Amino acid sequence: MTTPAGRTPRRLGATGPTVFPLALGCMGMSGMYGHADERESIATIHAALDQGVTLLDTGDFYGMGHNELLIGRALADRPGRALLSVKFGALRGPGGNWLGYDARPAAVKNFLAHSLTRLGVDAIDIYRPARLDPAVPIEETIGAIVSQMQAGYVRAAGLSEVGPETIRRARQVSPIADLQIEYSLVSRGPEARILPLLADLGIGVTAYGVLSRGLLVGSRPAGPRDLRAHLPRFADEHQDRNRPLVDALAAQARARGVTPPQLAIAWALARDPGVVPVVGARTRAQLAEALGALDVELSAADVAALEAAVPAAAVAGTRYSDVQMRMLDSEREG
Repeated sequence: MTTPAGRTPRRLGATGPTVFPLALGCMGMSGMYGHADERESIATIHAALDQGVTLLDTGDFYGMGHNELLIGRALADRPGRALLSVKFGALRGPGGNWLGYDARPAAVKNFLAHSLTRLGVDAIDIYRPARLDPAVPIEETIGAIVSQMQAGYVRAAGLSEVGPETIRRARQVSPIADLQIEYSLVSRGPEARILPLLADLGIGVTAYGVLSRGLLVGSRPAGPRDLRAHLPRFADEHQDRNRPLVDALAAQARARGVTPPQLAIAWALARDPGVVPVVGARTRAQLAEALGALDVELSAADVAALEAAVPAAAVAGTRYSDVQMRMLDSEREG
């Protein structure tokens, strides 16, 4: 029995919107992975919509607002064509440095007001704190989102990178459309506790980092301003251990007549029907390649063979720095 990826829409949990099986992650269009061409970025968003993609993912802190402004320009002549998922709460300085998180109810409303203006829309489809603010109970943050849902400015609440306890507490306040979390062949931590809980609670998954930020396909940081230059998995001392994973995925892809990105995305689609991968295509060529994953069919045996060839336990380096890992609620025990 095979699991066809296909283009069948997937619903985000029991209460979230029904979306195309791949979402377009727009973060890389605002300098997070080095220079991005704005015209090509807008053309990529347009191409995604034309190919049926419905969900665009962004954060109000991507490029200090640039990403939302970019999406707003892309959608100006395409009103109502896209569903928008927005993360908020991360604080950044003028130099791009990270200053922490703010998820107080007043901050939620303030961030939302600016996102609506930059995006040029009347409501955000899924609104989520980018991380858990340790100084603010999740009940207060989600409660503030609920108040904005009641006011008509938000259509659904989401979560990002939080663990089981926080998920349960948030769900007591409001239905949650989806949890956004890193999930890939070499980042499979959510399988132990988080994915089963989400299935039980009727919460969907939008999975980012399906290519481990390009690590799985041999991509390297473009320079010091590239986010990946500061991630342990891309450090020089880990190249020798991670290169065999890149080679193994490439070999598996060649054997199936597909590209490594397509196979990695197809794995996520086949692994869990509740997962919607967020692909960070910055060009139309990258988008076309990612969409090709929808034509890749993997059986349960194929999935198992791929996981054996590219074992998560073999990856060297954590997905974020030690400081950031300690801050991630999704990485906490319990």
